[in-house]
Amino acid sequence: MFQLFGNDNEKTLRGSSIEVAKKLQDEIQEKVEVAGLEIIEARITHLSYAPEIAAAMLQRQQASAIIDARQMIVEGAVGMVEMALEKLSENEIVQLDEERKAAMVSNLLVVLCGNKDAQPIVNSGSLY
Repeated sequence: MFQLFGNDNEKTLRGSSIEVAKKLQDEIQEKVEVAGLEIIEARITHLSYAPEIAAAMLQRQQASAIIDARQMIVEGAVGMVEMALEKLSENEIVQLDEERKAAMVSNLLVVLCGNKDAQPIVNSGSLY
């Protein structure tokens, strides 16, 4: 029979409406032939998903959109962190050892990728 989703070899209600209508016509004709009736045409005029299927499809679309958005955010944040480290080094503003660079990268990524606004913290002591 026909399915809403399937692999390339299977017919689908959305992608093969003419074939589906022909199959429907043939199956109805088989049932009513005994009564001497002839089915001239069969059509599917309205196709909708069950609420459960529609909800699952929407959820999948939303999840995909969230993943794509997060990927863009992370790529942008990594680029900004790279740029910040390069500028600090290039302009000789501060020399950071590997541990301090790692801490700075971690802090910047949290701020740039977080869902909420960052809360500033003022360090009044020394770095070391």
